[in-house]
Amino acid sequence: MNLKQVIEGTDTRAGRAFDLSIQVLIVLSLVAFSVETLPDLPKSAQIFLRWVETVSVVIFTVEYLLRLIVAKRKLRFATSFFGVIDLLAILPFYLSLGIDLRSVRAFRLLRLFRILKLARYSQAVRRFHRALLIAREELVLFGVVSSILLYLSAVGIYFFEREAQPEAFASVFHSLWWSVATLTTVGYGDVYPVTTGGRCFTFAVLLVGLGVVSVPAGLVASALSKAREQENP
Repeated sequence: MNLKQVIEGTDTRAGRAFDLSIQVLIVLSLVAFSVETLPDLPKSAQIFLRWVETVSVVIFTVEYLLRLIVAKRKLRFATSFFGVIDLLAILPFYLSLGIDLRSVRAFRLLRLFRILKLARYSQAVRRFHRALLIAREELVLFGVVSSILLYLSAVGIYFFEREAQPEAFASVFHSLWWSVATLTTVGYGDVYPVTTGGRCFTFAVLLVGLGVVSVPAGLVASALSKAREQENP
């Protein structure tokens, strides 16, 4: 058994133990991150949480370096999705050591990237990634068409409502918020049309929005079926 089998393999007891240990540590560090936000934490609890964070970062750093060492193409690993996630999982800790404390809170948010490390150990997530690759061209086209629809709906509601509600629909850019909320069928209700033309236009946009929401779900579902077929030819 070599180091690569332990770090990247799942067919050995040592490899499975390594993976499980990292997963437990990821969950533990995320729980510690959440507990840190509680008000009026005792000093002892704060010290313990800092200790948990330090130990977690040390282990994650060793894991990152080991994965880099066993990788055949080190640059490719470093720039890969999981390579970047592994780096972002430890980077906030080291950056906060040499930065003014007022900036530390912003870097702490980067610790949430650790939750993405769990994707490495999930077969379902890997299958979903393959599905996105299968449907990437259709999803890109859907994104372009959706952007055009967002813009057109923002322009339309702007011309219908700008005189009746000059503050809510002051420009096309202001109207984009309404456009997003309506096309995605969320409809927060904070901005809504009051003119007859605006209401008719909104009804049409809502009908289009129902189709817009369902398209990516269908694309991904179809791609997931193809990805599963590739696993079990």
